[in-house]
Amino acid sequence: MIILFDLDGTLIDSTEAILESFHQTYKMHSCLQPTDEAIVALIGYPLDIMFAELGIEREKVWDFVETYKEHYRKISTQKTVLLSRAKEAVEEASKFATLGIVTTKTGVYSQILLEHFGLMHYFEVLIGREHVEQPKPHAEPILTALKALNSAEKEIWMIGDTKLDLLCAKNAEVNSIGVLSGYDNYKTLKIFTDIIVDDALEAVRYLQRRKISHI
Repeated sequence: MIILFDLDGTLIDSTEAILESFHQTYKMHSCLQPTDEAIVALIGYPLDIMFAELGIEREKVWDFVETYKEHYRKISTQKTVLLSRAKEAVEEASKFATLGIVTTKTGVYSQILLEHFGLMHYFEVLIGREHVEQPKPHAEPILTALKALNSAEKEIWMIGDTKLDLLCAKNAEVNSIGVLSGYDNYKTLKIFTDIIVDDALEAVRYLQRRKISHI
């Protein structure tokens, strides 16, 4: 079995770091600040799409992205926390499956965070924004992860907290589980998957029971 995890809202909570980095970016560029609610509603999308949706002109978007990354890099480990039971979820999953991370976050910062939390060694692959042309909900991130794993395993699961994760799984023709620990609610997730649980640990335990029942 292969289990691919999303990061923000699935294993970590970096809302504080994201919000601070957005506000610092708007301050540096002397622009009117968006509300926290407007920013949070877009978490899960790539930064360029987030800034565009928040009204930044297309020709300025990448300047904003670079400013954001510069600030985020400085504060990410101090202002990001593991979600409750996330470490236990990863540890349990590693006992019966091959693990990967598929995120729209920048991969290099994702690796730094996972190393900071002592979890990176559990993952065989990490696919971030810079590793693909087309981010979630396109199938490319998952397909890129599977290609890197070079596995003949046919049972593949994506665990994520937003419709982007679940659509990515659908487009890549793999299974999905929605978790309620992040940014999309039950009503939204239910449109895109039949399996919705509270958090990553519950998702892992579901898959563990499934594996045992198929032995």
